[in-house]
Amino acid sequence: MTPEEMADKLGAVGYLADDGVATAAFLTLSMGRPLFCEGEPGTGKTSLAVALSQAFELPLIRLQCHEGIDAAQALYEWDFPRQLLHLRALEAANGALDVETAEQSLYTERFLLARPLLRALREAPCVLLIDEIDRADDEFEAFLLQLLDENAVTIPELGEIRAQRPPIVVLTSNRTREVHDALKRRCLYHWLDHPDLTREVAILRRRLPGVGERLATQVAVAVRRLRELELLKPPGVAESLDWTRALLALGRDELDAESAARTLGAVLKYSEDLDRVRAKLDSLFA
Repeated sequence: MTPEEMADKLGAVGYLADDGVATAAFLTLSMGRPLFCEGEPGTGKTSLAVALSQAFELPLIRLQCHEGIDAAQALYEWDFPRQLLHLRALEAANGALDVETAEQSLYTERFLLARPLLRALREAPCVLLIDEIDRADDEFEAFLLQLLDENAVTIPELGEIRAQRPPIVVLTSNRTREVHDALKRRCLYHWLDHPDLTREVAILRRRLPGVGERLATQVAVAVRRLRELELLKPPGVAESLDWTRALLALGRDELDAESAARTLGAVLKYSEDLDRVRAKLDSLFA
């Protein structure tokens, strides 16, 4: 496979990758390295992982990061209620329990609850999406290093669990904070920017077959103008799609100041941004 063939494969499932994205995805597969995608919200980072899973017909396993996430939520935890019931059943059956035997019986696969990271190692080949890693803390980043290095994790009670075939790993970050170099060194890196005008029009027409070229172009041009303003949340491709869907739902085949005013809630998500844009609607759509 070549980067051009990768672009075609992703395009077949609706993800229009530019040369940079297609090359990064190609290298991730050919080198077996995780891909760290960074960029503004709405630039297609998460969608790339989804498209890879669809293009190669692999299951997608997603770990959504958040503040305070830990190994129990990401890797595994023990099913405490079932362990407790198991102990009670042993007591009822045997009377006096042998402590060591009872303890060993508690920490088996039967009571292990696999979370996304463990599932990915066991179910590979698959696509593992570690989404918004910048929302997690330093300790969680450090926890990921063994998995990214060795495609393996260690569970104290069971030992090492290693993927027979490495998963395709995509990490995303909206850059709300800097991710440590130790994690980045283990990955290929790609910065995703907003698509250019031609590509955004093509995305709108591919994802929304009912939209005409005129409306798609008008929406793409308007969104580019909005991104040039100092907004709290500049619109991404997802908002371009939502805006177009809203206009189509209203039966509009063109975007003007009136239809934009009625549908701004599809593309802007902060009241301050809405006020700023409404004050400039006439000049934006002149």
